[in-house]
Amino acid sequence: MPATPAWPPSSLPRLYVDQALAEDARLTLEGQEANYLAAVLRLGAGAKVKLFDDRSGEWLAEIAEAGKKRVALTVGTKLREREAVPDLWLAFAPIKRGRIDWIAEKAAELGVARLVPVVTQRTIVDRVNTERLRVHMIEAAEQCERTALPELADTVKLDRLLAGWPAGRALLFADEQGGEPLAHAAGPGPAAILIGPEGGFTPEERGGIRTLPDARPVSLGPRILRADTAAVAGVSVWMAPAGDWHRHGDR
Repeated sequence: MPATPAWPPSSLPRLYVDQALAEDARLTLEGQEANYLAAVLRLGAGAKVKLFDDRSGEWLAEIAEAGKKRVALTVGTKLREREAVPDLWLAFAPIKRGRIDWIAEKAAELGVARLVPVVTQRTIVDRVNTERLRVHMIEAAEQCERTALPELADTVKLDRLLAGWPAGRALLFADEQGGEPLAHAAGPGPAAILIGPEGGFTPEERGGIRTLPDARPVSLGPRILRADTAAVAGVSVWMAPAGDWHRHGDR
């Protein structure tokens, strides 16, 4: 007897919508989202899609009307609750376009809770296109079946970040002069990883970071890493012992 196919199929189109979803709710997509469903995928009335809202989880929806500029959908069954996200922030010095987009994309895939662009004395890029970064995070979440998106904070100068640092949140900063291995420093509780610019932190900045009671200098290994590589490597190393990589089971 043939096995019963999984429903809904994992190949269904999947979209993020910036509005709360609920059973039997009706919503309308316009612009690029509507064009993607109706013109690119050529879906019509009756076709099924998956939707998630970064609030309630993932839902199965059906297209009620389809046009190139407007697609109406009816929300049906909830498929999954919003996933639990480890309480990890990634604070990083902005780098040039393309590579910073990659950081945002991979942070969304890896399960970072909050992204914080931080301007340091040696930061070359001091303006961040947060709208573009959010687009990259959404696309990554859609493709990788995430039901949660990282919060994207406003760009902040390092001294202001340190002045307002929340008590009890470990600040693991990648210190070019060395520190304990990040895998050993990672522990339970709220945490943040701070990655400096390609020129590194200045001595003054390093001293200021070390004055924080919750700051801990960490090492990412014996090799020099580019800023984007360091960001993704740091998150990955933290996720293994302190995040949710050690858990098993369904999403």
